[in-house]
Amino acid sequence: MLVSVLLFLIGLLAVQQFQVLPSNLWLIMVSFSTIVFASLRHWRLLFLVMGVLWAVVFAMLRLADQLPEAQEGIDIAVSGYVADLPEQDERRTRFDFIVQSSVQKLPRLLRLNWYYPEQPIKAGQQWSFTVKLKRPHGSFNPGGFDYERWLFTEGIAATGYIRPSPKPVLLGEVSAWKHIAIWRQIITDRLTVVANDCPHLGLIKALTIGDGSGISQHEWEVFRKTGTTHLVVISGSHVGLIAGLVYFLVLKLWVRTGLLAYSPQRVAALAAMLTAVFYAGLAGFSVPTQRSVIMLTVVMLAISFQRNTRPFNTLAVALLLVMIIDSLAALSAGFWLSFLAVSLIIYTVSARLGSFGYVLEVIKINWATSVGLSPLLLFFFQQVSLISPLANFIAVPVISVFVVPVALIAVLLMFTVPFIAHWLFIAVDGVLQALWWLLSVLAELPLASINHAQPSPWALLFAVPGILLMLAPAGMPARWLSVVMFLPLIFTAPKLPALGAIKMTVLDVGQGLSVVVQTAHHSLVYDTGAKFSAESDMGQSAILPFLRQQGTEHLDTLIVSHGDNDHIGGANSLLRGMTTQQVLTSATEQLSAYAPQACVAGQAWIWDEVSFTVLSPQQSFVSDNDNSCVLRVQSKQGSVLLVSDIELAAESWLVETYGHALKSDILLAPHHGSKTSSSLSFLKAVDPKYILISAGYKNQFGHPYSLSLQRYQQIGARWWNTADKGALMLSEQASGWDIQSWRDDNGKYWNNKHK
Repeated sequence: MLVSVLLFLIGLLAVQQFQVLPSNLWLIMVSFSTIVFASLRHWRLLFLVMGVLWAVVFAMLRLADQLPEAQEGIDIAVSGYVADLPEQDERRTRFDFIVQSSVQKLPRLLRLNWYYPEQPIKAGQQWSFTVKLKRPHGSFNPGGFDYERWLFTEGIAATGYIRPSPKPVLLGEVSAWKHIAIWRQIITDRLTVVANDCPHLGLIKALTIGDGSGISQHEWEVFRKTGTTHLVVISGSHVGLIAGLVYFLVLKLWVRTGLLAYSPQRVAALAAMLTAVFYAGLAGFSVPTQRSVIMLTVVMLAISFQRNTRPFNTLAVALLLVMIIDSLAALSAGFWLSFLAVSLIIYTVSARLGSFGYVLEVIKINWATSVGLSPLLLFFFQQVSLISPLANFIAVPVISVFVVPVALIAVLLMFTVPFIAHWLFIAVDGVLQALWWLLSVLAELPLASINHAQPSPWALLFAVPGILLMLAPAGMPARWLSVVMFLPLIFTAPKLPALGAIKMTVLDVGQGLSVVVQTAHHSLVYDTGAKFSAESDMGQSAILPFLRQQGTEHLDTLIVSHGDNDHIGGANSLLRGMTTQQVLTSATEQLSAYAPQACVAGQAWIWDEVSFTVLSPQQSFVSDNDNSCVLRVQSKQGSVLLVSDIELAAESWLVETYGHALKSDILLAPHHGSKTSSSLSFLKAVDPKYILISAGYKNQFGHPYSLSLQRYQQIGARWWNTADKGALMLSEQASGWDIQSWRDDNGKYWNNKHK
């Protein structure tokens, strides 16, 4: 059973590597092969091909609901209801919206932003308003979060924002029986009232209804460093624990009633299943809770009908059903971490001789999951917690045995006896405060966690048998080989430039700019993209993940060209997240906490036989854009000119001051290709072969401007735009400059739907 299900998974995963989905003719051929394999009773091959077929069909159905390109950027009147708990920050409210009617044919599920709404937005509210939409599009960078993939897996077929005019109209509320999110909204509203004086209300909401929006980035960072992130969301272990407690209590109470016409085991099993479904529903039926509910259902049915079950067969059934319900679940990190964690626990504790007692068993399980999950954590997040076994040994019983059960009891009581619920929440919050203090101390320990370059998929293929060998029973020979099989994970490092050469990446940061320049032994970041809210910026979401994916442990220099948000917005997150030796900027006041130096024309240094020279500013221009730091990088192959947001005044000054000395092979398009820059005289002085544009998809400024593109063509330069190509990676080859597009080379069918 397990082998067949794994083959189904392999077939499903194969489809997720396609850049373009196959044609209908190919689909017919695969369908015919399933009939052949079924008739020949080649069951394992049948499962493999069925995995491929189901993944293709599921993906085609999902893509068929995409927003037509003709409807991008136009005003459309819609009505419908808020489908989930909204996410709020200081500027906007973001929520999923189910369309019930519209003047145009639209996808069913939208993700909308409402800037500065006049009243609170809640799940279940019915609204009529005008929206401006675009097809799913997100930043696409090495090591970064694939937002388009996430939208695709969630079934969100368009994103956009609400127009303030005509004024939105609240039509009413849908029935609470129509959507589980409405019950979650009712509970979170009540929690805010009953537990409003609890400092860790955000954690309480996360543990009871799966709403993690109240947890700050700092808190998430502490949980990541201590390896306890799985404890602050409703995970499979929480569902299993609560269902187990209900089963035990109902079993004991039913026996005492004397109503033995119905088997106590069956009644307890039914109660446990209903509890698991309810609790998983509070979490929005995430993949870990789906897995837990399905496994629990199989086990409870076996108890009811007095059947023996094998743990791995139960896990295989859960895995297969999750993939059938949603073939795209395999694209999420939670899918892999959830199923692998359960597999490791089963492998570690099942069919082993002897008993170590509760404490030693817990230590053993913590060790197994910490070591066994480390390859996947490195692959997905480029970070592994070294203190995870200790942190989980303390936190798991605290959260699972006390916090979650008591918090859920308080949730049930807050609608009838809020006074008792309030004091239960106070007790839970007190325990969480103590636990938070301990985790914060552990997170600050030296080497609490390590960052490492992302390992290749081939390294994972060696690591998996290494894990099984390491966790095998003590009598297994040659267990020391497991250490050898882990080595490819450790000795994974991206190829760095040779002496005298550079590797440059223009990151896809939307409507903004961030460039990473690497030499053989040094790294420089030029600008840091935008900041969107107190908890969200491009330093955190794009630059740091890229640097970690590259194995960069520290920065030698950060240059922030000027103080506009789309260039300086991610600086604080970057400087907090990575040691930086030097900061150069024309906006010294905005970065005063980091002892910056003002960038001035004439500053120069050499790294690994590559020269860096600041060309501007030398004088103070009226416009902050013209005061941008201009950097020229000269390697053995040629030169690169980074000019940020300079406009006509600074361009004229550079031409007058340096003339043909500006000549460079690569030019970063001034001011994202705006109409106030890229003058013909400047372009002729630089005479670039290639122009790299950093602009946002369908941005409101119209960058790059059509006349700017015409000038690029007039001087014979080729140009690339991050909005279309994702991150642009430039390296030096013997034959000349090599420019690669991350989207073209690594995009999958959900990224390339515009083609």
